[in-house]
Amino acid sequence: MREQSKPRLRSRSAAVAMAVAAMTAGVLASPAASAAARPDTVQRGLDALVRDDGLPAALASVKDRTGRTRTYTAGVGDLATGAKVPGDGQVRIGSNTKTFTAVVALQLVGEGRIGLDEPVETYLPGLVRGEGIDGRGITVRQLLQHTSGLPEYEGDISEADIRNRYFEPRDILDVAFRHKADFDPGAKFAYSSTNYVLVGLIIQKVTGRPLAEEIGRRILQPLGLRHTSFPAAGDRSIREPHPKGYTRESASEPLRDITELDPSAAWAAGQMISTNADLNRFFSELLAGRLLPAAQLAQMRTTVPIGDSGAGYGLGIISRPLSCGGAYWGHGGDIPGYETRGGVTEDGRAANITVTSIPVDGATTKHLESVVDTALCR
Repeated sequence: MREQSKPRLRSRSAAVAMAVAAMTAGVLASPAASAAARPDTVQRGLDALVRDDGLPAALASVKDRTGRTRTYTAGVGDLATGAKVPGDGQVRIGSNTKTFTAVVALQLVGEGRIGLDEPVETYLPGLVRGEGIDGRGITVRQLLQHTSGLPEYEGDISEADIRNRYFEPRDILDVAFRHKADFDPGAKFAYSSTNYVLVGLIIQKVTGRPLAEEIGRRILQPLGLRHTSFPAAGDRSIREPHPKGYTRESASEPLRDITELDPSAAWAAGQMISTNADLNRFFSELLAGRLLPAAQLAQMRTTVPIGDSGAGYGLGIISRPLSCGGAYWGHGGDIPGYETRGGVTEDGRAANITVTSIPVDGATTKHLESVVDTALCR
C-alpha cells in the first residue's frame, strides 16, 4: 500500500536489564571485550524503535561493506504470548510489490510487447474513464512514475474491507474513478496506487497470464526467492514463521492484531509477502542488471523529484540520499500490520528493516529511515 506495541513496562525492564549487563561487562571485562559485547548501531536503532516509539517488533537484514550479512530482531513477535521475533521472518511488504510489478512491465518493454510511451488505451480500451480521466491521454510511463494524475483509492478502503473483503482489480478501479483526476497527465508527481493496478492489468492483457504467475516465473524462480510470494485469492495467512502485525489509529490506542487479512485491495500495488533478506537479494540483483536489459534499467532509474526530500521516483523504484554520501535504491511500503524501508547501494551494501505496525506519526517514520541510513553508512 502507501510508500509511507510491546507493553511499555516490559520495554523498560528490558532496557534496565541491558544497562545492568553493560555495567557488569564494564567491570569484569577488558575494554575490547566490553566493546564487542555492546549492541552495534543497527541493533541499538531497532531497540529504540521498540522502546521509545512503542512499536511491537523490528527486524532487519543488513549486508555491509565487507559483504557480511547480519540478521537483527527487537521486541516480541506476538504480544499475547511474548513469543520471540523469528529471525528474518516473513512479513507483508506492501508497496515494495510495485517494484516487482514494474520489473515485469519493463521486461515486456524490452521484449517489444509494451511501449512505455503508448497510451493506456492501447492495452485497456475504454477502461480508464472518469471526471478528467481518459486513458487515451495517459502513458504507461506515467503510470509507472506516478505522473498520471490518477486519484488514489486507498483512503476509501476501510479496515473492515481490508480484513475481510476480496477485491477484483476492477473493483479497485471502481473505487478510484469515483474521484476526479488530481491533475493533467505528466504535470507533476503524486503517488497513487491506482497506477499500479492498471500496470498489473496491462501485464495480464499482454501476456494472457495472471500477474502472480508472471512475477513468479520472471523474478521469484530465477532469483531463488523461496520466501517471497504473491498470495492466492482468498489466502489471508502468512505461511512461514512471522511476527504478528498490529494496527492502531493513534499512539494512545491499544494495538490490535491484524496479521490475517485479505491483501487483494493492494494487488499489483502491494499484495506480496517476503523477508528482509529476500528483498535485499531482489534489489541487489535488479540494480546489478540481472533482471532487466541495460536500456530498461536506465529508464527505471531515471527519476522525478519527490517534493523537496532529495529523493527521486523512477519507474517503480526510489533513490534516496545517504548521510554518508551517495544514494540507495529501493522502494519501501506498508500495509496494515507492517512497514518496510530499505534498499541497496551501487557498491553492494543492502539493508531492509520491517516494523510490525505502521507508525502513527512522522517522527517514528523518520526514526525508521534513520536506522536504514545507519545500516547502509556504517
